[in-house]
Amino acid sequence: MEKFKLWIDDAACWGCQACEVACKQENAVPIGIKIIHVEEIEPTDVEEKRDYSFKVAFCRHCEDAPCVEACPVEAIEQFDNRMVHLNPEECTGCQACMEACPYGAIAFDVSANVALKCNLCGHRVEKGLVPACADNICPAHCIYFSVEE
Repeated sequence: MEKFKLWIDDAACWGCQACEVACKQENAVPIGIKIIHVEEIEPTDVEEKRDYSFKVAFCRHCEDAPCVEACPVEAIEQFDNRMVHLNPEECTGCQACMEACPYGAIAFDVSANVALKCNLCGHRVEKGLVPACADNICPAHCIYFSVEE
């Protein structure tokens, strides 16, 4: 069985937010919501120069995803390939999944009263493509997608 994995090398991230834009465009993410989020870490001084670093909050599609268990209405499902999918039509807006996620990777759409998260661009992956954020969109080349056997 194939298993999908997405990872980001935070140390190589430039903070350009191209991954955020690619995700929003590909998945029609509502204004003000980020399913993948680039956060700037407090700059430090290294050898008399400013050093900027970034951390990217994104769904890791955990092997044993805590958000799946936390959802009281089973709106989140994990497939054998590790892909974790949240069905917003079944979501009641309780935000239990958000509290359970150790990566802060689940967003909340207040206007629709639903949680939203990365679905690993399942519609693309099913066609043999990679998720939009990993499709050579990153100028720092720090986003990776793999299929493991």
